[in-house]
Amino acid sequence: MFSRYVLPPLSVVLRRIVQDSNDGDLFVALGLTLSRALCGFLIAGFLGVVVGLLMYRSRVFRWLFDPIVSIGFPMPKVAFLPIIVLWLGFHDLAKISMIVFDAIFPVITATVAALSGVDRHYVWSASSLGAGRHRMLWEILLPAASPQILTGLQVALPIALILAVFTEMMTGGIGLGANMMQSGREADSVGVFAGLIEIAVVGYVVVRALALIRRRLLIWHPEGSERVVQ
Repeated sequence: MFSRYVLPPLSVVLRRIVQDSNDGDLFVALGLTLSRALCGFLIAGFLGVVVGLLMYRSRVFRWLFDPIVSIGFPMPKVAFLPIIVLWLGFHDLAKISMIVFDAIFPVITATVAALSGVDRHYVWSASSLGAGRHRMLWEILLPAASPQILTGLQVALPIALILAVFTEMMTGGIGLGANMMQSGREADSVGVFAGLIEIAVVGYVVVRALALIRRRLLIWHPEGSERVVQ
C-alpha cells in the first residue's frame, strides 16, 4: 500500500539506529540534545520555583508577574525563536534560552497554586508555635506544596525536550533534531523515521526517570505511601 520510501520497514529503520550507534553519531547527537534539554529544564525549574515563591510572598511581585504569566502561558512561545536567534545567534545559548522561556511557565503556575493551596491550619499551627518565616518556608510551605510543584516540573520536562529538538531543527548544529532535519533535506526517509524512534525512546525514558525521582522524593507523602502499598 505504501512504498518503502514513504514508509520504510521497521527492520531497516532499526538497522540504521544500530549503525548510527556503532559509528558513535547517535550518542554524540543524543548527548548534545539531552544536555541542552536538561540544562534548560533545570534553569527553568529553579527560576520558576523562585518566581512562584516571590509571587506568593509579595504582592508587588504578584502584581508585576501575574499579567506576564497569564498572557505568556497560553501563547505559543516558539514564535519568539526568530527574536532569540536575532539576539543570541544560532549557538547553544539561544537554544537553551528558548527552552527556559517555554518551560518556566508551568513551573511558575504550579508553584503559585501549590503554595496558595497549603492548608492554612498548618501555617497557623506553626505560627502559634513560634516558627519564623524561614522555618515556615522550609518546614511547612515547600514540603506541603512539593507534590504539585513536582507536577509542574513533570509538565516542564517534556516541553524542554520538545523545544530542544525543535530549536535544533530550526537553527541547525548537531543533535537529534538537527540530524532528523538533515535526513529530511536529503530525502533520507530511513533517517527521518530513525530520528522519530530515537526521540520517542529518549522522551519516554526521561519522563519515566522523573516519575521515579518523584516517587522517591515523596516517599514520606501519602501519595508515595499509597503507591508503596499498591
